[in-house]
Amino acid sequence: MMLLGAMLAACGAANNENAAPGATGTATQAPVKNATIKIFQFKVEIAEALDKLKEAYESEHPGIKLNIETVGGGSDYGAALKAKFTSGDEPDIFNNGGFNELNTWQDRIEDVSDQPWVADTLDVAKEPMSKDGKLFGMPMNLEGYGFIYNKDMFQKAGITNTPKTLTELKDACAKLKAAGMTPFANGYGEWWILGIHNFNVAVAQHDNPMQWVADRNAGKVKIAGDKIFEDWANMLDLTLENGNKNPLTTDYNTQVTLFASGETAMMQQGNWTQVQIDKITPNMNLGVLPMPINDDAEKNDKLFAGVPSNWVVNKNSKVKEEAKEFLNWLVTSEVGKDYIVNQFKFIPAFKSIEVKDEKTLGPIAGDVMAYSTAGKTLSWNWFNYPDGMTNELGAAIQSYVKKRDRASMFKEMDKQWDRLAKK
Repeated sequence: MMLLGAMLAACGAANNENAAPGATGTATQAPVKNATIKIFQFKVEIAEALDKLKEAYESEHPGIKLNIETVGGGSDYGAALKAKFTSGDEPDIFNNGGFNELNTWQDRIEDVSDQPWVADTLDVAKEPMSKDGKLFGMPMNLEGYGFIYNKDMFQKAGITNTPKTLTELKDACAKLKAAGMTPFANGYGEWWILGIHNFNVAVAQHDNPMQWVADRNAGKVKIAGDKIFEDWANMLDLTLENGNKNPLTTDYNTQVTLFASGETAMMQQGNWTQVQIDKITPNMNLGVLPMPINDDAEKNDKLFAGVPSNWVVNKNSKVKEEAKEFLNWLVTSEVGKDYIVNQFKFIPAFKSIEVKDEKTLGPIAGDVMAYSTAGKTLSWNWFNYPDGMTNELGAAIQSYVKKRDRASMFKEMDKQWDRLAKK
C-alpha cells in the first residue's frame, strides 16, 4: 500500500510493457447471440448508477440483457453469494475480495489473464487476485477510509489543526461538544463497520501486518495482551463516549444521514460515501482524518487504502464470453469510463482512466489520493483472515459496545480466530 501513491500518480500514463499473452489493449467484439448476464454485486452506493449503465450497455449491445442484483448495506454478501451457488442460481459475474477469499472461491472463478484490460491495470490493484502467475479478477476501484469530518463544523468549534494523535482527537471532541455539536456518527449496528474497517486499524498498525495475520492464523500470536489492540480499544472508546445515542441500532444509511445532515462532525467511513452524502447535502466542505490509536503522530497520520473488491467471472457460466465482454466494455469504452469516474465516483484502478479534476470525485477521494501520493497509507488485511472471521469480530465488538468488557472481547476474538483457522 505504500506504493499506492506512486501508482495513483501514474493513472494517466499508458504502459503496455506487461501485457498479458494475447492482450491487444482494445475491447473484444461481443459474441452475436441473445444472452442474459446475471451480475450479483454488493456496492449499494452504485446500485442506482448501475441501473442506468445497464440501459446504456443494452442499447449498444442488442440481444444482451444485464440482470443486476445488489446485496449489501448491512446484509452479508458472502452468505448471500454462497446461498446463490447452493440454490443453483449462479451469477455469471460476482464480487471477490481476493487473497484468502480468492482461495475460497478458486474453483468457481475464470482465469482472466488474457483479457485486454490486464495490461492497463495498476500493479498494486492486481495483487489481491493474482495467484500462480495468473490473474483471476478485475479490480473494481481503489478506496480509502478514515474519519470523514465536516470542516465547517470544526472551524465553528475552533479546531484549527486537524488531529493526528489520540490526544488531539480527544481535544477536538471536547471542543465540538462545548460548541453544542455531537462529534461522531457511529453506525455500529453494522457488523462490517466494526469487524472489517475498525478492527483493521489495529492490524494495520503492526510493523508487518501480513505476517501478524499469518502468525495469528497459525496460533503463534494472540489479540489478548497485544499493546496495539489495547490502544485501538482506547480509540473505539473515544468514539462511543463522543457519539450518537444508540449506536448498536444505527445502521449504515442512518449513520451517513446523521453526518450528511450536519448532526455530527465526523464518521468512520471512506470515499464510497460521497455519492450518498451529495444526495443529502451537496457540496459539503469535507476532509478525511486518520484514525489515531495513540500519540505517535508519525505512525498515526495515515489513511487505510486498498482494493475493496473485484469483478470475477463464473468459470462454469454458459455466457462467460459475454460476461468478459461486458467487463472489457466497462473499463475501455468512453461510456464505461465516464460512469466509473463521474457516476460511481471511483478512484480508478486503471492507468488509462484519467481523473482530470479531483473535484469530480469529491473531497473525500481527494484526501485519499493526496495521502496515497504522499505514501501515507496503511494496508487492508481482512481478506487474509479465516473465512467468516470478520463477522465474528463484528459480533465481538458489538458485544463490547454493549457491555464494555475489554478482556472478554479479546478472549472471544482469539477463540473464534482459533476455531475458524482450523477449518
